[in-house]
Amino acid sequence: MLEVDHLVTGYGGVPVLHDVSLTLSAGEIVGLLGANNAGKTTLINSLSGMYAPMSGRIRFEGQDVTAMTPKQRVEIGIIQVPEGRLVFPEMSVRENLLLGGINARARAHRPRTMDHVLAIGRALMAEAKLLMLDEPSLGLSPLFVQYIFGIIDRLHAEGLSILLIEQNLNLTLRHAQRCYVLERGKVAIEGVSDVVKDDPRTRQAYLGL
Repeated sequence: MLEVDHLVTGYGGVPVLHDVSLTLSAGEIVGLLGANNAGKTTLINSLSGMYAPMSGRIRFEGQDVTAMTPKQRVEIGIIQVPEGRLVFPEMSVRENLLLGGINARARAHRPRTMDHVLAIGRALMAEAKLLMLDEPSLGLSPLFVQYIFGIIDRLHAEGLSILLIEQNLNLTLRHAQRCYVLERGKVAIEGVSDVVKDDPRTRQAYLGL
């Protein structure tokens, strides 16, 4: 579904990613691990089209997207969900969700998608004893953090493919089928999560020990 082939990306002519290759098959959760400055952000921004590669290729569902703009990539289904509490606090939860679906691809499926997303939201908010979806979103995002992996598992069960970039080593290894570990812009370790977890190089690369 997603293929990264020998990707080299950097800034000002200086490479940050060195010959990075990875794959994400349909229906998989694949984890991307690494210490700070390992190259994770550079890789995800390269996949989103924010950075043009120096060399290498990115393919999505068999299509070469290396030269596509970020907007074009969103339209075909490459979506980046950034970390942090990036919501508009003066808007309701519902309005924040609608704002995230303004592109043409999302608009075409908006009623069905919103019904699905709101159903998940209502279940989570009921579980957390939170307010209704039409209430202001201020202060709600920290409470959702503890449920994010439950959401990821549910979406995966429904067939969504997810490249998970997360600082929590143990949670990522627990929920992903396969993992890649970046170290200094290179893939140092790759394999099924149990193997990566037991590899002493994982702790070394992730913790710098």
